[in-house]
Amino acid sequence: MTGKVVLVGAGPGDAGLITVKGLKILQQADVVLFDRLIPMALLDEVRVDAECIDVGKLPKKHRLAQEDINRLLIDHARQGKLVVRLKGGDPFVFGRGGEEGLACHAAGIPFEVVPGVSSAIAVPAYAGIPVTHRQVASAFTVFTGHADPNTAESEIDYTALAAAARLGTLVLLMGVNNLAHIAARLQAEGIAADTPAICIEWGTTAQQRTVEGTLDTLPALAVAAEISTPALTVIGAVVGLRGKGLDWLRQTDEFPPTA
Repeated sequence: MTGKVVLVGAGPGDAGLITVKGLKILQQADVVLFDRLIPMALLDEVRVDAECIDVGKLPKKHRLAQEDINRLLIDHARQGKLVVRLKGGDPFVFGRGGEEGLACHAAGIPFEVVPGVSSAIAVPAYAGIPVTHRQVASAFTVFTGHADPNTAESEIDYTALAAAARLGTLVLLMGVNNLAHIAARLQAEGIAADTPAICIEWGTTAQQRTVEGTLDTLPALAVAAEISTPALTVIGAVVGLRGKGLDWLRQTDEFPPTA
């Protein structure tokens, strides 16, 4: 009997942000393959007789190759098991969920996707930054600064990113190590050096830290503060709204915030 694979988004870090459906399926799982950026408290929800497998990846150091992860999903499902692939954020937002789904399809394994709360919107929200705001930003663009190693850097279209920045907000995922280069390229495309910008480390968790500056000053500020992965960068006028009263997390007395 063939089982099934479910790609579940665990959310951006706060365990309370997993969806109701995602939590229910996690509690039913026979096997859970999890990433390093999931809220580890969620593993307490797994059945005591279920198997949990750490397949997390560090920058430049992968615990398992993607092909091996795909194989594990397929092998366990072929044993008739309910296999949950628990992924930080949303499976289809820079999470390789598409690759895993296609591998299951090619192998004849049924699969489902349970979307998760993406860090692209949740992390700015926990820092008091709406990615859109009337009369400030009518659009937002999400891009990664951690490109596929087989992709030429020149394929990143900074002209298009700069055009998007003029319309609204840029949200940079996985780009803290390349921030100086990215900031310089955006300025070279005409984005003002004094555009507000912020780095948010370990967003939505009790370890959340922020460093705020401008497109020009932020790279050096982030280095001085030793900001490291996981970190997200927001570029645009909306960053200034946190200082006008939207930095709600600083006003709470406990973490996680009251449900």
